[in-house]
Amino acid sequence: MAGLNRRGLLKIGGAAVAAPYLWIPAQAEPGAWRTQTVAPFVEVKTASGRIRGGHSRGALAFKGIPYAGPVTGKNRFKAAPNVKPWTGVLDATRLAAPSLQTPKTTYGEHEPAYAEECLFLNVWTPAVKDGGKRPVMVYCHGGGFETGSGGQDIQDGAHLAAAYDVVVVAMNHRLGLLGFLYLGELGGEEYATSGNQSILDIVAALKWVKENIATFGGDPGNVMLFGESGGGFKTCTLMAMPGAQGLFHKVGVQSGSFLEATPKETATETARRVLAAFDIAPHDLHKLADVPAEKLLALQIAGSKGALGTASKEWLATHPNPPSMRERNSIKSPGGWDPVVDGTFLPRNPFSPDATPLAANIPAIIGATHDEPLLSMRDDPSILKMDESALMGLGRSFLGDQFDTIINFYKQQYPKSNITEIAVTMMGALNLGGGAITLADRKVQQPAPVYRYRYDYSSNVPIKGTDWTLRACHAGDIAMVFLNYDIPGLQGDGPGVAEASKAMSSYFTSFARSGVPTAKDQPAWPRYDTATRPTMLINTECRVENDPNGAERKFMHDQGFI
Repeated sequence: MAGLNRRGLLKIGGAAVAAPYLWIPAQAEPGAWRTQTVAPFVEVKTASGRIRGGHSRGALAFKGIPYAGPVTGKNRFKAAPNVKPWTGVLDATRLAAPSLQTPKTTYGEHEPAYAEECLFLNVWTPAVKDGGKRPVMVYCHGGGFETGSGGQDIQDGAHLAAAYDVVVVAMNHRLGLLGFLYLGELGGEEYATSGNQSILDIVAALKWVKENIATFGGDPGNVMLFGESGGGFKTCTLMAMPGAQGLFHKVGVQSGSFLEATPKETATETARRVLAAFDIAPHDLHKLADVPAEKLLALQIAGSKGALGTASKEWLATHPNPPSMRERNSIKSPGGWDPVVDGTFLPRNPFSPDATPLAANIPAIIGATHDEPLLSMRDDPSILKMDESALMGLGRSFLGDQFDTIINFYKQQYPKSNITEIAVTMMGALNLGGGAITLADRKVQQPAPVYRYRYDYSSNVPIKGTDWTLRACHAGDIAMVFLNYDIPGLQGDGPGVAEASKAMSSYFTSFARSGVPTAKDQPAWPRYDTATRPTMLINTECRVENDPNGAERKFMHDQGFI
């Protein structure tokens, strides 16, 4: 397997490889849970103070490291202050709190409850203080812009670090209302960072990496930023932020193509509605510091469900000159929690109408999964049980008469498929799969190389109440890219799962190292272009296909969706 570390004393899948210089004892104490950090423990010195980590899944792990100061009280909706240096040794053997969010949406083993004070990161490395210049892979967690955790077990970085001799970092940061409530127009300079505070927290984490990662054997001059779903959204946004320039050098976007952010006018209207809900006047923004965190979260959830905004059709009707379908898909209505085009910290949309010039020299891996929408049907499989009449009615309620045109095209493309299969395929093209094509097409107009993929490994995890499995669903590739196929997750445990995971993790880590994705015993991955559209289909046996499902791509483009 290309890129596998042959220099450390590691245990991956029962096989050990030895070398003299990486400081990892052959045996570590057994953990009570899969990702536990165990003895023998290790101390290192960061710029803010000493920390104690230990061993986990073949690597060294340091968890819950503060990368910025407190963000509660008077610091709400403001740039995080620097970390206050500490004395003594900080315990970094356990996860720290993720951001305030909807209950039951965090995933780390033995992870604390969500909290406002959430600016912590985790580091996994083969060795420390050895002068190593390893590629650094900084992961932005998924969950849209409202949920998630850098400590989710399937994205634990230990196996990846140990197998490929890389350093892996994942962080928590502010989410939802606390991360994106835009008060810049109402509160002036004091709240200038507010609408993009969540993403600026990640910038602070990247600055921590630049300052400290050499201690952990990483190269601050070779940093890959990547993420799945919401993590891809964040990665796209960071490419367009002047404050993030120079802090990362390559990117990976997995099922998370973020083209357009929220206009500040829309974000300001959201802010006015939030203030009204708490009976706070725009000139009294300091009173937001006194609102209980639980009430902020409750309002965040209400806003996400549309309680702060108008219905989509009503909102669209207020805009003169009806937008195209492509524009309609990206229009933001009040009440959402997204990055804001504030003109300063985010000067323009990341990838609309074209790629941000700030990303011109950043190589990228961009892709999506074959069966994106099936994840959304895991908990509510009703669509998979509908007959043709019900599915047609549902489709028309969203797309009107255009739905008939689309469904008829797909029936012609897939004459042997039933209506449910066709609906799932169509939904994938309408959703993140199409976004990945648009993002790749715009990014490839710049000098830096782009590599496009489609994740095809089919999970055997059943969708309850149906005869369907999750197949290659949204987020099914997270454990795979982290070489965590052995941790139960969406990827399942079917034939070839290990081989597919090794292929995907090898492609990503080799790209982090050199800018060219390679994997032993798998095909060479050609650069993407819009003439032939070569795409790596990642599976147990990978293969390259030019313009996969090209007829669908052209049709959906003509319909205004991609």
